[in-house]
Amino acid sequence: MVSIKELGNLSMSSAAKKYRCGIIGYGYMGKIRQAVIERHPQLELAGILDPEEQAKPQSGDARFFSSFDELIRQVDIVFVCTPNSFSPDFCVRSLNAGKHVFCEKPPGRNLSDIRRIREAETGEVKLMFGFNHRFHPGILKAKSLVAGGRMGNIITLRGVYGKSGGKNFQKSWRNDKAISGGGILLDQGIHMLDLFCHFCGDFENVKCFANNTYWKFDLEDNAVVILQNKATQIACCTSSATLWKHTFFLHLTLEEGYLVVEGLLSKTGSYGREKLIVGKRQFEDEADALGNPSEEVTYFDRDLSWDLEVEEFVKCIEENRKVTLSSSADALKVMEIIERAYADAGLSAQEGNYNEEHCRIR
Repeated sequence: MVSIKELGNLSMSSAAKKYRCGIIGYGYMGKIRQAVIERHPQLELAGILDPEEQAKPQSGDARFFSSFDELIRQVDIVFVCTPNSFSPDFCVRSLNAGKHVFCEKPPGRNLSDIRRIREAETGEVKLMFGFNHRFHPGILKAKSLVAGGRMGNIITLRGVYGKSGGKNFQKSWRNDKAISGGGILLDQGIHMLDLFCHFCGDFENVKCFANNTYWKFDLEDNAVVILQNKATQIACCTSSATLWKHTFFLHLTLEEGYLVVEGLLSKTGSYGREKLIVGKRQFEDEADALGNPSEEVTYFDRDLSWDLEVEEFVKCIEENRKVTLSSSADALKVMEIIERAYADAGLSAQEGNYNEEHCRIR
């Protein structure tokens, strides 16, 4: 994978191929992807498909297409940035057209959606999902330290990821089960569960408690998921839409110490400054204070996660190698956990049919 340092030095040789990109869905994530495309030396934006935006007066250089078929003829890569109920069909149609696909998380509303996408995936095209938290600087550094082995094996993981809701929260399509398929666990907690898998691989045992006590949606607004794998590593994820304070916290306990990623670089800055805390295990005969070992803190101020994940995707295309980070196999794995979590909590993911005419784009 390209490093943060290497990303800052990216330059395109005269022989490097350029790829024409199309964006489906021009909401919050579509605009982020546009910015990434425009920064990357090998990518150029060919056009955008968005039923709502296409009807508005347009400015700037972006070309808006009126149909999927019109867009797909002009591109090499498709960025799918639609709500959950529409993503699978756009992915499948793009893959069937022989286009490389980068799709936002989650990969649909349920396990059958990602399975359907994987059926359309072939060795000729590349498919990657937007689990950008893997590429955040605090996570990259923590992953490197774990891989180095000097701190021993992971014993437990504990993660808290939540937000405050907000005055317009009830109006969001994310709280419409027919479109989203699930509540806060599928929308935001999926990132934490993906990180658990990123650090520890598969989890065989899944337990979940969930409720909708405050917002009263037909979806969970709080969920706690407990996992265990064959190596007896235990992970606990709290996903909440009622923390009232935007929060990201990931704690890894290892045999020789612990790692804590706290805060998260974001567009709004509301999750706080991202930092990595490294603590070495010290018992009372080594430490100056009982149960309080010395810590090393590293702060991060540049969020290159969006660029790093797309650069990894472009490299897979350019070098014709298998996608191994945020792959469809990774998406399948985390959706399997969520489906089992919902089942254990007595919930179910939404099933439904695709309707392009009523597509609401984020």
